[in-house]
Amino acid sequence: MRHLARFAATEAGLLRVLDRRILRWQHATESAPEVIVPARAAAREVVQALTASGMLDDAGFAAARSRRLVRAGRSRVAVSAHLAAKGVDAETAGTVLPDAEAEFLAAVAFVRRRRIGPFRAPDVEEGDGNREMGMLARAGFPREVAARALRLDPEAAIDLLAELKRG
Repeated sequence: MRHLARFAATEAGLLRVLDRRILRWQHATESAPEVIVPARAAAREVVQALTASGMLDDAGFAAARSRRLVRAGRSRVAVSAHLAAKGVDAETAGTVLPDAEAEFLAAVAFVRRRRIGPFRAPDVEEGDGNREMGMLARAGFPREVAARALRLDPEAAIDLLAELKRG
């Protein structure tokens, strides 16, 4: 309960935390392996009870984390990978992944953070754009979204960032 009070968690994430605590307990007390099996079973029962009570909600976690990552400038691919690493199943993650417009707004946030495209400093030369496109590609943005974000007018980009912050 203390862990859930401090951190957002998924079922798989909480189970990993509990399993690590059980292993630390085993090493500290030098408990026999036959004692560990019931402890792990109890941890799984606790996770099931918390899920049934609504304290653990993978869908809610995925939705909130997806919104946060998009505001931070993460692509659909990066959001999907992050949710998978946190233990959110593919079906649940698929329902909360950003749509095309949200991904474009995330790309605008990314170019702002990296100070490229419309947010490039006035004294920096534009160059051929391959370097900036490469940055967006490595971040997981599709070519069309990256090109659109880099071509934005600075005033329009600022307006889009304000829209992203409003939610």
